[in-house]
This record gives sequence, structure tokens and C-alpha cells, in this order.
Amino acid sequence: MNIQGEMIIGRQAVRGSAGTLRAHNPATRADIEPGFGTASADDLAAACQLAEQAFDAYRAVPLEERARFLETIADRIVDIGGLLIERAAQESGLPVARLEGERGRTVNQLRLFAKVVRDGHFLEATLDSALPQRTPPRPDLRMRKIPLGPVAVFGASNFPLAFSVAGGDTASALAAGCPVVVKAHNAHLGTSELVAKAVRQAAEDCGMPEGVFSMVIGEGNQIGADLVGHPAIKAVGFTGSRGGGLALVRIAAARKEPIPVYAEMSSINPLFLLPGALEEKGAALAPAFVDSLVLGVGQFCTNPGLVIGLAGPQLEAFTAAAAQALQAKGAGTMLTAGIHKAYTDAIEKRGGVSGLTLVARGSAEGQGCAAQAALYLCDAATFLANPALEEEIFGPASVMIACRDEAEILAVASHLEGQLTATVHATRADLGIAGSLLPILERKAGRILFNGFPTGVEVSHAMVHGGPFPATSDSRSTSVGATAIERFLRPVCYQDVPSELLPEALRDDNPLDLARMVDGVLRPAA
Repeated sequence: MNIQGEMIIGRQAVRGSAGTLRAHNPATRADIEPGFGTASADDLAAACQLAEQAFDAYRAVPLEERARFLETIADRIVDIGGLLIERAAQESGLPVARLEGERGRTVNQLRLFAKVVRDGHFLEATLDSALPQRTPPRPDLRMRKIPLGPVAVFGASNFPLAFSVAGGDTASALAAGCPVVVKAHNAHLGTSELVAKAVRQAAEDCGMPEGVFSMVIGEGNQIGADLVGHPAIKAVGFTGSRGGGLALVRIAAARKEPIPVYAEMSSINPLFLLPGALEEKGAALAPAFVDSLVLGVGQFCTNPGLVIGLAGPQLEAFTAAAAQALQAKGAGTMLTAGIHKAYTDAIEKRGGVSGLTLVARGSAEGQGCAAQAALYLCDAATFLANPALEEEIFGPASVMIACRDEAEILAVASHLEGQLTATVHATRADLGIAGSLLPILERKAGRILFNGFPTGVEVSHAMVHGGPFPATSDSRSTSVGATAIERFLRPVCYQDVPSELLPEALRDDNPLDLARMVDGVLRPAA
């Protein structure tokens, strides 16, 4: 498969005529050929209209065929082979091993959602029998979930595979029965073309309707605004900055028909070091924390950007060990020149915060858009008085907060904005304060970890990758895990509908063999 600088609109590979973009190698700071044609207004409209035309046909595809489609996408991505990893490494500066792991995660997400589709539990089929003798009589009521409609998906800068063209948003939307129009991220254009052509091939192999998938390319914010504003689009999946996510939320809300935007945006992922844990294993925790901090050059949504502990000799020993570990870390290449500039600007701004002390920097030696890690320290009063210290720095930087007592630890936790994750390191001696901390963290975060590190998101049924604002624009949702499918579904109730017209999921003979709620009793599949 050759990279031609093309988009995918329905079944067609199209070279846009509105302009030309090139991907950029952040390690060498050089452009990468070929140039990519950008979408015109007509190209974007064609993709959206095809998605709208495909919607009813695609949502009617039998669940088994839909599941096979998702599995075939996974197979076609694997079929690309080393070319995909090579191109992604050039465009992102990420190491080959990391990208191979990300490819595995990408195909595993697709296969997980194939299983979700086959199980059929996402339909939530529910039947309430008619009660004609009751006063007043109850009609026959049946409910199932149906897809919302075409979904716009925005590729993310930090995961060129797992949160991009065929990443979790696309996988869960297709699983729900929604056609997808992807806006490729300009940082990895070649990677996006390769994956988009794999999805197109899978759609052809499986006989899916034209328009079930398209991918467009464009420069600047206008193409994204036009995509979200198109009347055919019924929901949006986005991973990126708070400013970008909120801009899309405003556009979606201002439409004649407002639509939901599921935006994952901003999180500093606090890590609480409780006294017993610091005393018992602080020396071992420090290098493990630094490893988590610099993993992926700090460009994970779950990067631990805040550490909270009780002031004293144990926290001082932890700080010294963390500083030593950080100083040994080389400067890694960031994903793009823009991300690198934002990181260096944010570090420079931190230097002007009164009461904030620089504890250590990583090595300055690096290649291209290299980021030097940074660790800071302040007391709780300084943190609580400076809203800027709560701002996410996308990169390998973290702030440690020394609290006077346990009450101040709880006060810092209560002060925090919404987060994707919150981590607690504790021993049995810490169960008292941990018990007081946990209810606060439940209100603040989508995932709470004990005695681990947040930079690792399992693709599974129970995983939640979401949280209260500003972690996401909708705290009820997750962008990772089986329940991500719920973002793109809505319930429909069928009242006294003739049996011949009922969807299969709600028929008395249960031809799909689903587990269903019948008259308030869960009845398992046969």
C-alpha cells in the first residue's frame, strides 16, 4: 500500500484540491512527502451526505455482520505491516516498540467492540407486558437502544493509532451502528491515510453501505467547525486540548439541532502519597513515579502532573530520590513543534510563580523537538492560591505539594477540578485517611487507582477513561472500554407496536437470543 496524499470519501480515494499539507518529522524538523490535498467544502459535504444516506442501511446490518466488519478492520490494519509503524514513527517521533503496542491496542479495541456487538447487551432490550385488567390499563411497552446517527471523530495528536482514524471513538461508533466521518490529525497524515484505506477495504470486503466511513483532511479550525456544524452529524468524539474541545461544544450547542460532543480535554491526574506509604516504600515509589511522569515524553492524558503528600522527612526523602531519578532522564522528542513550543512556554511561565521551587530538571540532551522534564515543589497554601498551578502542562512536568496535616491533604483534594484519574498510595496504616479521601475522589475523577500509576489504560469492559469537567465535556461518558458505545446510542420505546413490525431484539420469540429484562426480571440468553 502506497501513501498517495489522499482522503477517503465513501468508497473513493480522493485527492483534495483546496490546498496542500505535509506531515512533519519532529525529530528532524523536516517535512515528510508526499503532500496531501485538503478537503473543499464540497468534499466535506459529500462525506457527510454519504454518511447520512448510509445510516439506515448500516444500522439495519445484522449484529453478526457488524461484528465481522469490526474484526475485518482489525485484520486489515495488521495487514499493512511494518509500513504503518515506520510511517507513524516518522510522523510522531514515538519509538517503534511503543507504536507496535499501540497498534495492538487499536486492533484489540476493534475486537472488543465486535464482542460487545455480538453479545447484544448494549441494546438493553426491555419488555413490560400489557396489563389490560389493571386500572388504568398498562399498554405493551418495549424498549431498545438505537444509534444516534453519523458521528464526527477527530484524530488525536498523542495516539496516532489508538485515538485516531480507527481508534476507540471510531470503533465504538461503528459498533453502535453509526457511520463515521473522521477529521485526520495533521500531525500524522500518512498514518491516517494508511489506516483509512484499511477501513475502506474492510467495508468493501464486508459489503457495508457506501458512506459508512470517510476521512477528510484540512488545515486550520474551519474544517472541524464545518464538520461539527453539518446537519447530518449527530454526535462528536474528540480528544485534545480544553480550548479545542470547548470550541466544538459551542459550535454543537449553537446548531439548529444541538448535538452531544464527547470531548476528552484536560487532566493533571493527582497522585496522593499517604504517610504510611511514604514511610514504608517511598524510596521505591520515587523512581517509579518518575518513570510514569516521563513515559511517552509526558504526552499521555493520564500523566501524573500533581503529587500530594504530608510535609516531613519522608516526603523530603521521596523528593530527593525523585530528583535524582529525573536528572538521569534524557530529553524525549515531542509529537509536534507546536506541542513542544507550548510545553517550553508553560515551563517558562512556571518559573515566575512565587512560592514554587524547581526541584530538578531532566537532561537537556535530545533530538529535534526535545522536552526537558521538570519537577516542582510548593506548599498547599501556594497551590490553593494559584489557579495556574492547576493548568495541565502537556509534557513531562509535575508539581509536588507539601501539606501540613491530613486535613490539608483533604482540602487540596476537595479543591481540585475534575480529573481522568486520581491515584492513592497507601498501606493498611493509611486506611483512615484513605477512607476520608475516597469519597472526595469519587466526585473528582473517572478512575481511582490504589498503589499503581495512571499511565496505562486497559481496554476492557470495566475501564473508565472519562471524568468530571474539564477532564471531559460529559462526565457520564468514557472514551475507552466497552461502555464507550453508550455515547452513540439513545433509547426508543415501542408501545403496542404490532409484533410483525417489532425489531428482532424485542420480539417475543427472542430470535437474537439476548439477555433481556422482562417484566422487571432479568432473563438470560438461552
